[in-house]
Amino acid sequence: MHEARSIADMREEYSQALLTKASVAEEPIAQLRVWLDAARAVEEREPTAMALATVSGDGRPSVRMVLLNGLDEGGLAFYTNLESRKGRQLKANPNAALTFWWPALERQVRVEGRVERIAEAVAEAYFSSRPLESRLGAWASPQSRPLESREELDARLEAIRSEFDDDDIPLPPHWGGFRVVPDRFEFWQGRASRLHDCIEYLLDTQGDWAITRLAP
Repeated sequence: MHEARSIADMREEYSQALLTKASVAEEPIAQLRVWLDAARAVEEREPTAMALATVSGDGRPSVRMVLLNGLDEGGLAFYTNLESRKGRQLKANPNAALTFWWPALERQVRVEGRVERIAEAVAEAYFSSRPLESRLGAWASPQSRPLESREELDARLEAIRSEFDDDDIPLPPHWGGFRVVPDRFEFWQGRASRLHDCIEYLLDTQGDWAITRLAP
């Protein structure tokens, strides 16, 4: 019979790779693409999954997992119910933080920045590309609102299914996208003895990225 391990004793040693200022790209979006490609290559189950942290108007933080749905020089995009808790918090305080974690690579990326709404036409194009059940679900779910039961949600889904033709499901008025426009990135590579490598990209007032090694 195995002895139960205390939480304090649950630790891993990291030793796969190193990270230096000389080894990273000049632009953080380019470096993020490199690491995303590596996460796909090792078949991380959800390589685009990221923790999204938001803050309410009264300063209370919350965090949840979302999927990265777009990446370009303008920032990192994701989509959601605009009336959800995160949607309401981003309206009250349009700043957010993101974290990617790829355990197979012993890597983490943190991103911080202001948040802006994605144009409705862009959100509509993305919505149309989603699987049928996901489009129906976006209409059916009053995200973050109380439900009496799972049966209530299932009934809402069936009601929506009967309302729309499968080939003509419009963008819900309560659904859209946000873009995190970053001003800070932190790339973290696990190393032995908790002496990890950490490289920061910080946007300066001229719009250039300053690259700095940080102590772990």
